[in-house]
Amino acid sequence: MKTIKLTTPINREDFKKMEKGDLVLITGEIYTARDTAHKIITCDGNVPFDLNDKIIYYAGPAPAPPGRPIGSIGPTTSSRMDVYTERMLQLGVAIKIGKGPRSPETEKVFKDNNAIYLSALGGAGALLATKVKKAELVAFPHLGPEAIYRLEVEDFPAIVVVDTTPSC
Repeated sequence: MKTIKLTTPINREDFKKMEKGDLVLITGEIYTARDTAHKIITCDGNVPFDLNDKIIYYAGPAPAPPGRPIGSIGPTTSSRMDVYTERMLQLGVAIKIGKGPRSPETEKVFKDNNAIYLSALGGAGALLATKVKKAELVAFPHLGPEAIYRLEVEDFPAIVVVDTTPSC
């Protein structure tokens, strides 16, 4: 296992040096999106911003405490997003972050689209919130905490679960 510093904007060439189990520290831009936002984007075709080479984090933030840009922001279970993954990757998303395993079919979709799946530490939402330097609501405010937020993060930690190495 190695530690990889990743800065946005994403350069997919960096994926070649990432292997399952590596720790990735992300600095730059991450977007949150949960179930309903994924459904709106993939089923209704309402794409609120350019998804090309973006990072999507399956999370819904808690309200920000005084002096902080965001409240607790732990990952949600990724398998619920499997139905939306192929379309989101076709729209250009480069990295998805959540928690838990993905189905073999979904892992293949990541590999076929030169994309990466990372897992954030479940149960550590308050700790992960300390890595968020700025948060901005960008789409679907009617969804409340499931709206899409653009986060500016520094050394946001996640583990590579699905890399781009072809399966045998």
